[in-house]
Amino acid sequence: MIEQSKKPFKILLVDDDEITNFITINKLKHLGFENVNAVENGQLALKHLEKNYANLIVLDINMPVMDGFEFLSYVEENNLYNGTPIIILTSSGRPSDKETADNYESVIDYLEKPLDFKKIQQILLKMNS
Repeated sequence: MIEQSKKPFKILLVDDDEITNFITINKLKHLGFENVNAVENGQLALKHLEKNYANLIVLDINMPVMDGFEFLSYVEENNLYNGTPIIILTSSGRPSDKETADNYESVIDYLEKPLDFKKIQQILLKMNS
């Protein structure tokens, strides 16, 4: 398990699809990440992060209330969670969405659903090195 500053490594999953959350959480737990929380939109992610830290945010784009790009813009404009890496995990295969995501400093990767076990493992191992 990855640890940072003697605190457990925590992942925040932000996605409105319960099935995707279930699958992603199970894949992450299979990799040894027990501290995974899930919320259904960007607004709930902001509320969660007011009281909890995350070492990694896995973020969907298309969600109700506050979508992924609105979340990213809010976080960047308000200098929140600097240094917290974000992985986009989306069903959007649109090149324009990937280009938009690439404009955010905190976005370290753009993955299409479903979560690829080997790809997320490579990203997490790279983060730890």
